[in-house]
Amino acid sequence: MADKQNDGTKARALRTGRMEAFSDGVFAIAITLLVLEIGVPEGSGDDLWGALLDQWSSYLAYLVSFATIGAVWFAHTVITEALSGATSVLIRVNLLLLLVVAFLPFPTVLLSEYVGEPDAERIAVTVYGLNLLLASVLVSTLWRYANRAGLVREDLTDREVRALSSRLTPSLVSYAVVIVLGIFLPVVAVLGYLLIAIYLLLPLRELLRQYIHSGQER
Repeated sequence: MADKQNDGTKARALRTGRMEAFSDGVFAIAITLLVLEIGVPEGSGDDLWGALLDQWSSYLAYLVSFATIGAVWFAHTVITEALSGATSVLIRVNLLLLLVVAFLPFPTVLLSEYVGEPDAERIAVTVYGLNLLLASVLVSTLWRYANRAGLVREDLTDREVRALSSRLTPSLVSYAVVIVLGIFLPVVAVLGYLLIAIYLLLPLRELLRQYIHSGQER
């Protein structure tokens, strides 16, 4: 018991403010770099609409990556808001997460460039999916470590902690399934990644509970 208390004291020796500020900066830069990869069509003449439509893969890749980074940032924000402090290990895991997030513009370019090319698009979609899966794994690892290290605020109930854990876990399985799907149906897999990001961003379960609750009251 004494050892656990000492661990908790050490865990709270570091504040999360600088980690959050640095992380927000990396998320902002990564999400801004995505739009820089959408080029202005050259030499399109009178068919500018056609030239713009030809870049549909770039728009799709941008949308998926923007939504994914937004979902990771949202999960990161929820996690850090639930913490009472940090450890050096937590900060290192956080840095690994930022490493993966900052790398995402590269597979986004691969995706936009090679969608439509039969063999290359499978490789591009697989690399892209692995990047998303790794980001999801690190978000889950960040939370699970914080929980086990006693970094979670004491005013949070066990139910709230379990709800957050379950919210972070399903995306791991989903990404793994879609990565396999991408070997056979690359474009469908990209749409699958978009749906996962939307699910993580939108409070779908909360809205469903409110709808059911309001229906019962009637």
